[in-house]
Amino acid sequence: MLLEKLRDGDRESESTLLSLVYGELRRIASRRMRSERAGHTLQTTALVNEAYLRLLRNAEIDWRSRAHFYAVAARTMRRVLVDYARAQAAGKRGGGALAIPFDEGLVVSPERCGQITELDDALKALSLEEERVGNVIELRFFAGLSFEETAEALSISVRTAKRDWEFGRAWLRSELESQA
Repeated sequence: MLLEKLRDGDRESESTLLSLVYGELRRIASRRMRSERAGHTLQTTALVNEAYLRLLRNAEIDWRSRAHFYAVAARTMRRVLVDYARAQAAGKRGGGALAIPFDEGLVVSPERCGQITELDDALKALSLEEERVGNVIELRFFAGLSFEETAEALSISVRTAKRDWEFGRAWLRSELESQA
């Protein structure tokens, strides 16, 4: 398996993996970035490249399957977006805005960039209580996976993925409203 070769340090498998997954990672990132407003500074390619580099740098990952790879990629894209929002809040990268659609829409801008970090904190809290639900939210929201893809990645039924998505959205909405 290619992921096992990569884990064992085979550098040739790294370029093979990139050619196989780059298109899918771009598709996932493109879904996340599609609803951004004009003038944002984080591009789809930058999100994919940063996520891919972070995946390769993390040698401790015990790759189990293709679905596991994409689940970890989703978590990595989440980290990139959160890091980006925190950098915006700290004024390290200047202006611009990054639209993060969640339900009605969440825009992270210099004035409101704390929302993405609040969402991240709320998602961490949800995951502590309901890990699978947190994983469903992460895969659907940050990776843009369909219910079918999410169910496959987590080895659950599509119906369970949909039920967890609805519960998780309601839980997060309540949590975020209570923080406001």
